[in-house]
Amino acid sequence: MSLLGIVTYNIAKDWDLPTILKRLEKLEYEGVELRTGHAHKVEVGLSKHEREEIRKRFDDSPVELAGLGSAFEFQSLDPSEVKRNIAGTKEYVRLAHDLGSPGIKVRPNGIPKGADLDATLRQIGAALHEIGRDAADFGVEIRVEVHGATTSLLPNFAKIMSYADSDNVFACWNSNPSDVQNGSIEAGFNLIGPKIREVHLRDLTDAAYPWPDLFARLKKQNYQGYTLAEIAESADPERVLRYFRALWMAYQPRI
Repeated sequence: MSLLGIVTYNIAKDWDLPTILKRLEKLEYEGVELRTGHAHKVEVGLSKHEREEIRKRFDDSPVELAGLGSAFEFQSLDPSEVKRNIAGTKEYVRLAHDLGSPGIKVRPNGIPKGADLDATLRQIGAALHEIGRDAADFGVEIRVEVHGATTSLLPNFAKIMSYADSDNVFACWNSNPSDVQNGSIEAGFNLIGPKIREVHLRDLTDAAYPWPDLFARLKKQNYQGYTLAEIAESADPERVLRYFRALWMAYQPRI
């Protein structure tokens, strides 16, 4: 059975780390992906001592650090920009290692205007190959979010993963509307299913997305990783997260 957690974009973007751990424990959520740039301030600028303190907070909590969520991307037409993002990712890998995070999230973010599609997919894949090799030395997985116009289309995303050609580069399923073709996610899921290491869930009340189908496919391949609520902020977040957990439980396959 998969595990339930949250992404701190956006439901918990204004919570500090003690609040995140306290609330998630109370609400029976098992893990959290900490997004960079938010109020919990888990960033690469942390000192060695601060990193040790954060790791201890998680060690002392039933809530796991499911991953770190960055916004590094590699599709730019400017090679120096790509290099900056690769270097930033490597710094983030070291932060993940120090905190005990099993993985970090990166993303493609579309195709620049005028760029060749296949060449850009290859460029993104090459960058992922490099950071995947680096991260393996630290025991940290690279998890690539299915993200961005054009790059979130699963046939294109599958090409990126193929070009990355790495045993340490995995997919973060993002529950995008474009996953659904003729009422099913079968075609796209079959392209990347074995590489899925993390799942972002959206509003489970959205009947346009076949949530039971997604959970059934994850169960069929014995997925035991995190399914993370990536949902809008709320004036009553605890109430929203209680409802989300109830729906998540209801969608779990019974066989």
